[in-house]
Amino acid sequence: MTKEEMIELEEGNRLKLDFGKLAKVVARCPNVIPVAVQNADTKEVILLAYTNEEAFKKSIETRIATFWSTSRNELWIKGKTSGHYFELVEIRVNCEQNSLVYFVRPKGEAICHTNNRQGKPRNCYYRKLDLDSGSLTNTNP
Repeated sequence: MTKEEMIELEEGNRLKLDFGKLAKVVARCPNVIPVAVQNADTKEVILLAYTNEEAFKKSIETRIATFWSTSRNELWIKGKTSGHYFELVEIRVNCEQNSLVYFVRPKGEAICHTNNRQGKPRNCYYRKLDLDSGSLTNTNP
């Protein structure tokens, strides 16, 4: 993906859902399950990530949310390079035991790799879909 395509995907107002992502993830990383990450204090949904057995055990051991990067196919310790990690407060398991919710307390400012126009970090769900027009509206430009 070019830089311009990435900017359009992350900042544009056109909906372009990647319905093939999960199939690609399963093909490259077959032993992962999705993890919804939610702020324990504000209840705001921060991101959706994936975990495998190694990342899951590391999260419990360190009490820092750790994931499996499906794009890099490696362990992803959120905040390892930035210092903006997620303190793990609670884990919930769904009825079929094939997805999780991590309740976390973000430590530091950065939550998402994107920033608003003021250069401030935001969570990953910063756009909402206008149900009438089908376009996206940035709630934290």
